[in-house]
Amino acid sequence: MENKEIKEPIRKKWIWIALALILIGNVPWYLPVGSYEPMIFGVPYWALIVVAFSLILCGFLSWVALKQWNIVEDEEEAEKKGGNK
Repeated sequence: MENKEIKEPIRKKWIWIALALILIGNVPWYLPVGSYEPMIFGVPYWALIVVAFSLILCGFLSWVALKQWNIVEDEEEAEKKGGNK
């Protein structure tokens, strides 16, 4: 069996910092009150900012789950499946 290093993203501070920055960018509180101009393809620019940060958030969380998360349960499940054959 391949012996992978166990990784848990909750213990990595840089992941929390990146997540906080993306979430702060996702809420356009930093824009002027009542601003909806300019319109881009008929959509206010702040809406495009929210959509962009939402896509960044989805991509970041997917990357963290796939690449930064190796936990013991995965190895234990593989051992159980291999032992039952």
